[in-house]
Amino acid sequence: MKMIVGLGNIGEEYNNTRHNVGFMFIDFFIKDILGKGVEYKKRDNYLYFETRVNEEKMVYIKPTTYMNLSGEAILKAKKWYKIEDKDIIVIYDDIDIKLSKIRYRDTGSAGTHNGMRNVLSILKTENLKRIRIGISDRQNNSISLVDYVLGKFSKDELNILYEISFKDASEKLMEVLKENKN
Repeated sequence: MKMIVGLGNIGEEYNNTRHNVGFMFIDFFIKDILGKGVEYKKRDNYLYFETRVNEEKMVYIKPTTYMNLSGEAILKAKKWYKIEDKDIIVIYDDIDIKLSKIRYRDTGSAGTHNGMRNVLSILKTENLKRIRIGISDRQNNSISLVDYVLGKFSKDELNILYEISFKDASEKLMEVLKENKN
């Protein structure tokens, strides 16, 4: 079993914001790549959806704790499903990566991402697979970092996200799932 976690913030006011890329990707992957209808269920402090990919059970998690407390929800889900760290893949936004680009890592620090910093701290490991999706396209540096990441994507940015970033991230996720099949 694998656990795929998308990081983001709950609430309509955060829909289509840069900091919700993890949530947006999970929805895209389930609907557009797997061709499944998504109906999340709620448990404790996370939403979840279960399915199979390549005959292996998958659970998709969206923490409902808000971004900077995501580790609490992931820890609860990890314990509920009895999943090892090596079977968790976290997807989240990265301001240090250009929009249209993604990066994959098997391990490492959280960098500048406070949500991921909380995840690594709560789970007490840096050995988590992660796909970072670039959101950087700041042309106006007078906008604060917080306002930028909590700002909504433009229509053009959304097109890039769905047509390039999410497709590339989906390919990488499928590759990782295939390589790490139990």
